[in-house]
Amino acid sequence: MPDRSTKLRANRASIAHKARYAVRNPAKVAPYLRRTARNAVLRVKHRDHVSYYRAVMASDAGRSPEAAVGSRSHERWLALGEMQFDYLKGHGLSPEHRMLDIGCGNLRAGWRFIDYLEPGHYYGIDISPDILISAKQTLTAYALQDKLPHLTITGDLTLDFLPSEHFDVVHAHSVFSHSPIGVIEECLSHVGRVLTPDGFFDFTFDRTEGTEHQVLGEDFYYRTETLLGLARRHGLEARFMDDWEKLPHGQSKIRVTRRAG
Repeated sequence: MPDRSTKLRANRASIAHKARYAVRNPAKVAPYLRRTARNAVLRVKHRDHVSYYRAVMASDAGRSPEAAVGSRSHERWLALGEMQFDYLKGHGLSPEHRMLDIGCGNLRAGWRFIDYLEPGHYYGIDISPDILISAKQTLTAYALQDKLPHLTITGDLTLDFLPSEHFDVVHAHSVFSHSPIGVIEECLSHVGRVLTPDGFFDFTFDRTEGTEHQVLGEDFYYRTETLLGLARRHGLEARFMDDWEKLPHGQSKIRVTRRAG
């Protein structure tokens, strides 16, 4: 089993890596080939990334909404949601805060945030109508209707339909790991406007210490320095969250805040 350092240097787009992975994981070859075939078809039908990934989510959600948001079992779905909630609560999330959850999915973590926050203080957005239908089912299952959460579909990350200086916490878990650099820059160029002066934006990403790369247009791997630098170019303070690395999740996290003055 490769250690973490080896994984962080790996280029998953290379033929050599794919060959080694196939030898170690023969049961995953057929699913990967199906994803490759799907990618070829969807890339022809959808030229822009948002439309393409919306189609990916529709395909995945049709089989399993929990798997579509990256959870291989219901137990893992619960555990990953709890991990996100506990981390933000431990970093100061309070019931009176207003929260924007970018890529809220089917409320893996969102139902916990909704339950914790005051009514109307949770705003979840996603590009996938299919996964938002599942989110409403999660909301009903946990009897959280009285918390009046906002669940909205979006086609970009300009956040232009949201009020300025409104959100104390903005959160994007496993969104930038599926986003090309242009989508990430779009978000970072606008998120400062919707943050309160003391607010923060946490996002996770798939980290590499080698060559930045992507696999099938679905999974993107970035160096920490690239994303820190991008945030700072858009007037934000940015730092790598070392304490998040200790948790069993597989991604890394950066926090950005508005620059003072």
